[in-house]
Amino acid sequence: MRKIIILLPILFLASCKTQKSTTTNTVAEKSTAVIVKPEAVEALKKNRAYELGKRVLEACNTSRFKAFTSTEATPKVMANATAEKISATCQKIILRNGRFIDLKLVEIIHNEITDNYIFRYDIQYEKPLFKRELRVTIDAENKVSALATKEIKSKPL
Repeated sequence: MRKIIILLPILFLASCKTQKSTTTNTVAEKSTAVIVKPEAVEALKKNRAYELGKRVLEACNTSRFKAFTSTEATPKVMANATAEKISATCQKIILRNGRFIDLKLVEIIHNEITDNYIFRYDIQYEKPLFKRELRVTIDAENKVSALATKEIKSKPL
């Protein structure tokens, strides 16, 4: 009987779920990406992002792509943005969205660590059924370091 009385509280304590203590850092981490107003960004960066993004999407309509120069884009972007790759992507997009009309600036994100600016554009097509966005990344040297387009999923009502 004595063994049961001693064993029962020990089993009870062992079966209780213990909370793990979490250590909190008292130093607040600095945010690396900040949304900035379009007025706070250099006109050269804004124009470069818009013009190069529009040039790529206009290639979908005209089937003619003018390759990037070394003053406009990084070597990685120049290697990836070939006429063949762009035309393959354009064929998929045109079937689903129609012809490209224009770009509308949504927001500008500044990465303070790398000093990159990410320009998010809403792509306007003939068929407004599926929304797409274009992200153009401009580095500290005012060169395009990344171009990406993706479909934005519609939110349910």
